[in-house]
Amino acid sequence: MIKLYGLIGYPLSHSFSKKYFTEKFERENIAGCRYELFSIDYIGRLRDEVLFPHPELCGLNVTIPYKKEIIPFLNDVSALPLQACNCIKVSNGQLKGFNTDIVGFEQSLCEKLLPGHSPALVLGTGGAAEAVIFVLQKLGIPYKMVSRNGGPGLVSYAMLTKELVAEHKLIINCSPVGTYPKVDEAPNLPYDAIGADHYLFDLVYNPAETRFLQEGAHRGATIKNGMDMLAIQAEESWRIWNDPML
Repeated sequence: MIKLYGLIGYPLSHSFSKKYFTEKFERENIAGCRYELFSIDYIGRLRDEVLFPHPELCGLNVTIPYKKEIIPFLNDVSALPLQACNCIKVSNGQLKGFNTDIVGFEQSLCEKLLPGHSPALVLGTGGAAEAVIFVLQKLGIPYKMVSRNGGPGLVSYAMLTKELVAEHKLIINCSPVGTYPKVDEAPNLPYDAIGADHYLFDLVYNPAETRFLQEGAHRGATIKNGMDMLAIQAEESWRIWNDPML
């Protein structure tokens, strides 16, 4: 029987996962496996449109906007250290949740991270931000979370003064702002406060250099997009799906 893997989210027109895994299967001569996209506009359709019609399903990746919404559908959350899941192992109809964004983000971030890249601003409060915060806490990097409207423990974009941005040397975009096709958009920051001692990390990978990153590069900042993070988390997902002990 063919082993099926896939990605759930909405929309999925920008996803790299199917191409990545299809090329991996061909490159590494992995037979009997395929990877598909499951674009569902409501997480409640998961069982009827994804699980029931595909008994050969062995694993799923989860992307925007369902990394938090998927939690109630999981049978086993013992491997989840936070309330966001982007990887599911399917076995005998049981769904076990994992978060491979943690490994992907930490390894990718640390490639260019310097001791001076602290404290951090985390732009966005979705499922991806959960993994980012987990890693920042692990690394001992203080942070502030930024959202459109602010709130308890949150800073609004309107509150981001030049002084605040200048002080926070690591800025991480966890929002989808700037993703193709809306490539002219960027988080609303006072970019003039960014300098060569800043590190701008964008979880967006399409385009390869978002306007957010362009603004940073123009001012001499260190920049990095989300492509390496995606590749690392994809390989971690593959390891989990094929580990009989997990």
